[in-house]
Amino acid sequence: MDSNSILKEIKSRNRFVYKKFFEDTYEELVHYANSYLFDQGWSEDIVQEVFIHIWEKAADMDIKTSLKGYLYAMVRNKCLNFLKTIKITDDAKVLDMQSMISSDYNLEFFSDEDLKIIHHQLLKVVEGLPSKMQQIVKMRFIENYKYVDIAEELGISVNTVKTQLKRAKVKIAQQMVCVITLFMAQ
Repeated sequence: MDSNSILKEIKSRNRFVYKKFFEDTYEELVHYANSYLFDQGWSEDIVQEVFIHIWEKAADMDIKTSLKGYLYAMVRNKCLNFLKTIKITDDAKVLDMQSMISSDYNLEFFSDEDLKIIHHQLLKVVEGLPSKMQQIVKMRFIENYKYVDIAEELGISVNTVKTQLKRAKVKIAQQMVCVITLFMAQ
């Protein structure tokens, strides 16, 4: 089925065609989003938002290119907008140090004993987060909950979940850069 036919069917609220189109393109769009965000969860959320938008606004859409090309452009734009919203000031240049460490050093060079200590330090850092943030981090990264599921279970918005995870990642990264730097200095 070509793009025009698919869009026509989606506009007429054909759930079967929409579901098939979603299943056929979802993974590659998530992979594409992940090339911008480097976070599987955020990438999945953005692609899901794009598909929701397609379903809800199909009647108003007038696509000049292919539907697939339109989706890729939407995903790219949503990723770029998302990246703008999470702009974090880094006066101490911790993020520069983190990127230097991640690009110049490979954790495979650490001994198994050092890796155990680093892992233990990571768990300590997570335990030191504020309780609600800690709970969200554990639900997302240990229990593999999706953002929507975390929000539902905790009675908060998905945006609050995302914000808490962004803040947690910054706090964890700042402290883990110091830990890894100490190991490299030995």
